[in-house]
Amino acid sequence: MKVKEYLEELKKKDQAQLKEELTTAKKELFNLRFQNATNQLGNTARIKEVRKNIARIQTVMLMKAKEVA
Repeated sequence: MKVKEYLEELKKKDQAQLKEELTTAKKELFNLRFQNATNQLGNTARIKEVRKNIARIQTVMLMKAKEVA
């Protein structure tokens, strides 16, 4: 999925859905790091992608929190 499409999808979600997405992404990052440590990860670029997605989710959450306040 392209970055702009992903951001638009995130902006349509509410805070609860964003928190759930963030939790899922953090679990995925943990699993990827674990696979990398045990030399089972084939695509190491996925770690960087997931880290950036976590940052995107947190940014959208912050923007929505500022809109409410």
